[in-house]
Amino acid sequence: MSNKADTFLTQAEQDALVRCVQEAESTTSGEIVPVIAPMSYDYPRAGLIGSLVLGSLTAVALTLALGREDMWVFLLLFFALFLGFSRLFDAVPALKRPFLSKREMREEVAEAAFTAFHAHGLHNTRDKTGIILYVSVYERSVQILADKGINDLVNPLAWEEVVTLVTDGIRAGRPGEALCAGVRRCGEMLTERFPIKPDDTDELPNLIIESSN
Repeated sequence: MSNKADTFLTQAEQDALVRCVQEAESTTSGEIVPVIAPMSYDYPRAGLIGSLVLGSLTAVALTLALGREDMWVFLLLFFALFLGFSRLFDAVPALKRPFLSKREMREEVAEAAFTAFHAHGLHNTRDKTGIILYVSVYERSVQILADKGINDLVNPLAWEEVVTLVTDGIRAGRPGEALCAGVRRCGEMLTERFPIKPDDTDELPNLIIESSN
């Protein structure tokens, strides 16, 4: 499977986003980390359901087209088609989308963002001021999570404004510009409560692009 996270932003947009993070962090002790992930989960159940549905319908159609009413012919065709469709769904994840609910994708993206937050060390900053801006390309979804130091002073619901800002920009075909705008807004919100310290250091990467599993 091609890694859509690699091509989600052009190299120029990646460079611009890193500069946006550096500029935002120049006034706050917060650590903002945009993470671009190709997919939050591989959704095997959607592949199974899709293979069962398409395998059954195609087997029925072929059985009728062959003029056979033999159950064994249907079963032979069904199992062959099921295996074929299963491999096709694995190779082309986009085909699973009609068999996925928005709720399922939303829950998987939230879990993946939480996992990425810890996997990339955002919970290990000196002042507990890490914040992840997580974009899952396949689900076209954005999540923002902040560490305890931030959550003690900023209502987590406040990040919904940034999520909407970034999501709208991505849907409009301006992912690089939208992410920069989201990073700047995070910086503004953090600077109010977490101004830059004299001994502040850049503790975390300013952009992470995850690879496909």
